[in-house]
Amino acid sequence: MSESRAGAVLTRSADHDATVEKYRKYVNTSFVAAVEPIVVARAEGATIWDADGTEYLDCFAGISVANAGHRHPRVLAAVREQLERVVHAASYIYHVPVVADCAEKIAAIAPGELSKTFFGNSGAEGIETAMRLAKAYTGRHEFIALTHSFHGRSNATLSITGNKARKTRGGPYLPGIAFAPAPYVYRNPFGTDDPETVAERCAEMVEWAITCQTSGDVAAFIAEPVMGEGGILVPPASYFRRVKEVLDRHGILFIADEVQSGFGRTGKFFAVEHFGVEPDIMVLAKGIADGFPLSATVARPEIADSLRPGEHLSTFGGNPVACAAAVANIDVMHDERLPEEAARKGARVLTHLRALAERHELIGEVRGLGLMIGIELVTDRATKEPATTQAARVRQLCREAGVLIGVGGQAGNVVRFQPPLVIPDAAIDRALDVLDRAVTEIAAG
Repeated sequence: MSESRAGAVLTRSADHDATVEKYRKYVNTSFVAAVEPIVVARAEGATIWDADGTEYLDCFAGISVANAGHRHPRVLAAVREQLERVVHAASYIYHVPVVADCAEKIAAIAPGELSKTFFGNSGAEGIETAMRLAKAYTGRHEFIALTHSFHGRSNATLSITGNKARKTRGGPYLPGIAFAPAPYVYRNPFGTDDPETVAERCAEMVEWAITCQTSGDVAAFIAEPVMGEGGILVPPASYFRRVKEVLDRHGILFIADEVQSGFGRTGKFFAVEHFGVEPDIMVLAKGIADGFPLSATVARPEIADSLRPGEHLSTFGGNPVACAAAVANIDVMHDERLPEEAARKGARVLTHLRALAERHELIGEVRGLGLMIGIELVTDRATKEPATTQAARVRQLCREAGVLIGVGGQAGNVVRFQPPLVIPDAAIDRALDVLDRAVTEIAAG
């Protein structure tokens, strides 16, 4: 037997091999390019332990889910208490106290007039709810979305996804979707490096999409305030303000997809708060309940109330256990000042990574907000040819050194650094040192 630093006895490595073999035989993973050779036996804070005793520093947080850290004691305590009361009660048929408490908490932290929540189980379910609300409220049926975007893996959410890598072999998709260029400054189609010029032109292209690609029946524009799967794309400061002016002229709703960027990840509770605009509908998931499956589609009351009886429901939506986890998670975010911690820690990480970029041509750009950070790797800075193979190799080298990171972007060339917001400063320094050595080794080779 092996023992972790926290004193928890872990299983033998034979169990590691047995689990890997069971995955091979019984778990469908054909859609994953490479399943990490890790068997997760235990996780706590920003640390994961393999069944063979190996300890890993988690800098991906379960794809930006465990924002308050794995197994936060207060979240677990709330879940245990709720388990002793009720696990499932059809929260849309009956009144459940913890569901009401969760919706009230979300209304208190949501921007603007967003105050009524529909609970689901996943980000995709939340986005589909937002689309349904937009149609019901406006009486219109078309949508404007962005290239490079990702909104889920259902047919409807893939229809509004602009990331080709996520849509392959899934079509045909829904009609009535128009796309405008993402505000991707590093790879924009306008031949400029000036962020504000990109913001202006991309906002103009939203209007162009409305007037030239639709029938004038547009219900909503949907965007991630910071685009996650597209490669951690942070828009110029004025982009959403400019777009909102376009939307308001046409009476079009703004849906903010905060599934990945919400709950303190970018240094504020919600990423849209960085840009000085208020969405009409906002979708939350991932970090909402610190690992428990829950989504929330929160809207202005008049929009939320536009659905009629029988038009929508979710059997497991508003699960009392997941809602209890979310209530505790929001309290932890406030009490431990996790958004502020993400802002402080993220600034340190960006400073270090930008210094690293000055030493290595392999790094084309470093970008991010808070602890939602992307490092775009290129084989040539002049041509910006994506360094896809090198990004995968960086991930591998980091894992072999005990640090888990992600890789994303449409070409799979963006290293993603998205650790739990509770990660200690010393652990950040260790992760950055490992990342530095990995990039250095690949650049040298």
